[in-house]
Amino acid sequence: MRRFVLTGTPGAGKTTLLHALAERGHAVVEEAATEVIARAQAVGVAELWTRPSFVDEIAALQRERQLAPCERPVQFFDRSPVCTHALADYLGHPLPPGLRAELDRIVAAKVYQPTVFFIRNLGFCEPTAARRISFAESLEFERRHEESYRAFGFTLVEVPAAPVAERVALVEAAIGTPGLAIPPNPPEPAAFPPR
Repeated sequence: MRRFVLTGTPGAGKTTLLHALAERGHAVVEEAATEVIARAQAVGVAELWTRPSFVDEIAALQRERQLAPCERPVQFFDRSPVCTHALADYLGHPLPPGLRAELDRIVAAKVYQPTVFFIRNLGFCEPTAARRISFAESLEFERRHEESYRAFGFTLVEVPAAPVAERVALVEAAIGTPGLAIPPNPPEPAAFPPR
């Protein structure tokens, strides 16, 4: 099983791209943070992200979804625990034990492919119930994601702002064309990034 991550700034079109890949028959896994926030808001917790436990809750749902059975040879994930590491850093939360354990697990088990699709921003960021940041803040968030993935030893494949069909074509070409050497297992990562 080859598991690929889509990451990038909030509002960059990751979810739209993920749904387009699903329509083409690929196995996909939705973003965990959006669901964690929606569950909390449904019971009256307006700003769950202010709590340090927030990132552990995301990591737990990411683990649950990643471990769910999948019969297809390729699976796309809207974010990974490395994104959750970037989120903890962005929010100024210490790295909690659950997230640290999940990061250790995915690195040791080489759960995700070493090539990560970095979905570039569209030049704006529309707020939603789960996404309450400005475009300037989203660019800082984007930078921290780049840093986290590089620190964990991943290679980023740029997916520029473009129509969805072009983005899908780029991703499918990258996973199916011999010209882009995507090794079957991730390389050994750098030392665990400090936090």
